[in-house]
Formats: sequence, structure tokens, C-alpha cells
Amino acid sequence: MKEYKVVIYQEGLLGSLLLGASKVDPLRFSEFLNGNARQGWRVVTMEKDIRRMLLFWRREAYLVIMERDL
Repeated sequence: MKEYKVVIYQEGLLGSLLLGASKVDPLRFSEFLNGNARQGWRVVTMEKDIRRMLLFWRREAYLVIMERDL
């Protein structure tokens, strides 16, 4: 039997407000994935998304679907 978890990973609001757009930091994203892997989660699929906020600013986000055995 499997257990699934869906996470939206995105950078903070401050970078978008100051720079006009915010991209995901690869080091922080790697730490996030490795932390979940230590808990037994495995990435099944991932989708990149550009999210609008407050009409003018954009920020990069990832929808990550993970699974692990129960």
C-alpha cells in the first residue's frame, strides 16, 4: 500500500516584491527534496508553474507529488 503527498514548493514573497520575479533556489529546493527523501518519500512527478501575485509580480513554483510505502 502507498501513501501520497502533494506539495506546492515556492520561494518567499519578498524576492518577488523586490526583484519583480522570483525563481526557485536550486540549493533550497534540493534540501527540501532530500529532507523528504530521508522520511521515505519519493518524487513521482513534478510540474513547474509560474504564479501571479498582486497583479504585477510573478514567482516560480513547483507542484510535487510524492509517494512512500506504508
